[in-house]
Amino acid sequence: MSPRSASVNEELRRRSRERLLQAAVELVDEHGYDATTLGAIADRAGSARGLVSYYFPGKRQLLQSAVHRLMHRTLEEGLEREPRTDDGRERLARAIDAILGLARDRPVLMRQHMAGLLQAEGFVQCPEQRRLSELLSDTVARYGSQDVPADYPMLRALLMGAVFAALVPGVPMPVPALRAELFERYGLDWELGVPPDAGTAGDREAEARHRDLSRFFATEERPSRS
Repeated sequence: MSPRSASVNEELRRRSRERLLQAAVELVDEHGYDATTLGAIADRAGSARGLVSYYFPGKRQLLQSAVHRLMHRTLEEGLEREPRTDDGRERLARAIDAILGLARDRPVLMRQHMAGLLQAEGFVQCPEQRRLSELLSDTVARYGSQDVPADYPMLRALLMGAVFAALVPGVPMPVPALRAELFERYGLDWELGVPPDAGTAGDREAEARHRDLSRFFATEERPSRS
């Protein structure tokens, strides 16, 4: 049997990493951070346990990369949903709603993520985090910022503060109130984005899509290039 080509090995490594990211998000969302072990993540991903340490220094770094993937794909999905738009104010509203929606819909996952960011290592510099940064920077630029290097970190800080406020155990702030505060700061009309009263209650297809996280992780084999 001839050895696998470099491109085949690269594809296998990519898919293994994707499965680990997806498994980490699913298990922490289901059971919490402390109850989720690296062994359980490897088992859910169908990977050898040694592969986890090959790709990630530890559980916290794995989770942070996984949540940043969930965040940037959720943000991307919100920004590009139909009807598509290049209007900067609408896109900023969609970005705010996408991030606040994660705090509302994935509280266990996002609470653990916020706690991890306060650890000594802070942000994990990974492709997922960089993509999230790029999307938010582009959103600020389209909104009309004249100083993206200064305005992007402010938007990020405000979103992080709102997520934290929504998740504080015992005294959480209502997401609609946090949304109203952010919209007022940026001069956005309430009707932009996805207002809280414009949900799809009773829509079984939308609920099933919400529960299924697999669309955010490219675990399938990519079509071969001719």
